[in-house]
Amino acid sequence: MKAAKLALHFLLLIFHISLKAQSPDLVGNVWPASWITCPGASVKDYGVFHFRKSITLSEQPASFVVHVTGDNRYRLFVNGSPVGNGPARGDLAHWHYETYDLAPYLEAGRNVLAAMVWNMGEHAAVAQLSSATAFLMQGSSEKEAVVNTGVKDSGWKVLRNEAYSPCWIDIGSRLRTYMVIGPGDRVDAAKFPWGWEGDDFDDVAWLDAKTYHWATPAGQGTDNLWTLVPRSIPAMEERLQRIPLVRRTEGMMASNQFLTGMAPLTVPARKKVKILLDQMFETTAYPELNVSQGRGASITLTYAEALTKDRKKGNRNEVDGREIMGNFDQFLPDGGEARHFRPLWFRTWRYIQLDIQTADEPLVINDLFGSFTAYPFVAKASFSSNDSTLDEIWKVGWRTARLCANETYYDCPYYEQLQYEGDTRIQSLISLYVSGDDRLMRKAIDDFYNSRVAEGLTQGRYPSNRLQVIPPFSLYWCSMVYDYWMHRKDDAFVKKYLTAIRGVLDWYETHVDPQTNMLGPMRWWNFEDWNRRWPNGTPDGATDGNSAVITLHYVYTLNQMAPLFAAFGKTAEASQFRATATRLGQGTYKNCFDLKTGLMANTPDRQRFSPHASVMGVLSGAIPKAQQAVTLLRASNDSLMKQMTFYYRFYLNQAYKKVGMAYTYYGQLKPWRDMLAIGLTTFAEEPEPTRSDCHAWSASPNYDFLATICGIVPDSPGFAKVKIAPALGALQRVEGKMPHPAGEIRVRFSRNGTRGLDGEVTLPEGVTGRLVWLGKEISLKGGLQKIGL
Repeated sequence: MKAAKLALHFLLLIFHISLKAQSPDLVGNVWPASWITCPGASVKDYGVFHFRKSITLSEQPASFVVHVTGDNRYRLFVNGSPVGNGPARGDLAHWHYETYDLAPYLEAGRNVLAAMVWNMGEHAAVAQLSSATAFLMQGSSEKEAVVNTGVKDSGWKVLRNEAYSPCWIDIGSRLRTYMVIGPGDRVDAAKFPWGWEGDDFDDVAWLDAKTYHWATPAGQGTDNLWTLVPRSIPAMEERLQRIPLVRRTEGMMASNQFLTGMAPLTVPARKKVKILLDQMFETTAYPELNVSQGRGASITLTYAEALTKDRKKGNRNEVDGREIMGNFDQFLPDGGEARHFRPLWFRTWRYIQLDIQTADEPLVINDLFGSFTAYPFVAKASFSSNDSTLDEIWKVGWRTARLCANETYYDCPYYEQLQYEGDTRIQSLISLYVSGDDRLMRKAIDDFYNSRVAEGLTQGRYPSNRLQVIPPFSLYWCSMVYDYWMHRKDDAFVKKYLTAIRGVLDWYETHVDPQTNMLGPMRWWNFEDWNRRWPNGTPDGATDGNSAVITLHYVYTLNQMAPLFAAFGKTAEASQFRATATRLGQGTYKNCFDLKTGLMANTPDRQRFSPHASVMGVLSGAIPKAQQAVTLLRASNDSLMKQMTFYYRFYLNQAYKKVGMAYTYYGQLKPWRDMLAIGLTTFAEEPEPTRSDCHAWSASPNYDFLATICGIVPDSPGFAKVKIAPALGALQRVEGKMPHPAGEIRVRFSRNGTRGLDGEVTLPEGVTGRLVWLGKEISLKGGLQKIGL
């Protein structure tokens, strides 16, 4: 693909990122349009389908608004140009539709609307829910009704694309790990209907689309297969991202030039070739391959976060003596010119290997590039200091956060692409602090609300087509609502979730053992952290009863929920939460605190210790205030800290802040420095050996550089008041800025001697706050103010 064509391609993609508002007339009524599908094809099994319709316009319209969705997914084109894709992931009771203004793509005369729709069937990602293979388009008004699917003489036609089949179906077994993102694509170019999305394609042999089911928005209809809700988040970013480097080849030489798109690479006939490419950093993107000739050839694209030797990753920059193992796609050229392969879903990689086998004619690789995709977060925050090594931690942390955010937050983009509360709470705070964009956080809160099981708990991850309940993660969902309340003034949104929060807390209340005033035996998977001394991350006592970690986690959450409920006039519930928190905190301290070690034990037998129990003992207030600092210091010894992953260090730092030891944070960054030292370009799931190289629960420095080192936190709900308590540690100078609902907060601090602090603070106009430094406190107001303490 030539440079000019590429530029136009991405210009169009940038245009459609801003979705239009949904039509009010369609929100509360059954739609005139209906879902359509392919006659004679299974609606449950794997399949890829193309839908087309032509319309004739007397002139180019000023606006032409349509609502579109599909199951599993769709990609929409108008006159050959890509317009958008979706739907945003949800569930069948909350099936999203996108709204587009097609006017910029339309012209006077004949226009072709085309959609590619696919269903992964039994191979679908665990995050993908589905009812049936189908497509739906609804015009927003009478003017656009000509596009409606499923009406009489609609003119919509359909073709099943026989070129597609799934590959690497059992890759998780091959990699010996949990991998549930769906299959790769094997595409036989000889069977592909090239040009299907354009105006000059002959679709006379295509079938008339079959009307399948009525289209019903939330609150309407009966026997709904999908209940439609408007998309609540923007379209995903998509932009050109070149692959810069050839790291090694076998079978022939290849330079970096072919990766520029300006110097095609020819693979001779009857050749077996391997080309290993290095993106230089981990990314999430659609690989786009453009080839000519090569009839009978095969091209396999394998994607990996790192290369391995004896199944061990080691330094991520090293390739010598290492092999690539991972998910893959296959493209089988038919000898045609400029054949373009792009998988149906994005891939995650640092490394891509091309394995090419040619037949009797040479293969010409015209171009290979990535189309980077992620949630369109824009970094509005910044951080700098006299220690320039923190710049790389900030950069890598933000990359990690971005790659783990798409239509939902992801735990990891390579293996699961699932949204878990434990991960998402930290990710949401990073989003608020670095970008100020709260839309994905709002969607996540709502997704988990929609996941609730009959017992009142949320599911541990959602959307998900497999049931998984992690009771401690339900507590983190409650904390997410609390975080949102503290950072945003949006009472109507928060109030919606109070009853569900009460359901979670009531479930825990029913599990309290009145003899010990701790939680008794717990159902489901009570994961707290990947502590390798705990079976499957479940703390001691979770199954048999009397777990200090989980009981104190419950107390911590009750202490957050009490002021939240009181703010909404639910004073009786708030009082009950406080009383329960006090009773369980005292019971756990009495049963589990070990005076000899000065640590909170995991269970009343006081035989096993973890830093997690002491951290939650501090955060919950169960450990008396005078003892908290000493306990934290003792819990932070090297032997115990080996039990704690990067994820739970977020809570360790919250505990240090609570006891007035936030200044230690800067000295606790060695785990992140160690990850950079072995070539990681995103932060990993856990210390080596790790499965996932990109896990945003480990990106907490992007929050803490601002919230701990710069010390910027809400001092009242809605961020109406600001508390700034800088904790420089050994740093001499820091500077940061972050978005605030009313504008922007800026700080600049430098040490003056051993105890002095100079600098500047700028708050948005109308916002007040306070600065706290070594026992001193000064009032802050909107605008710029000089600091000298």
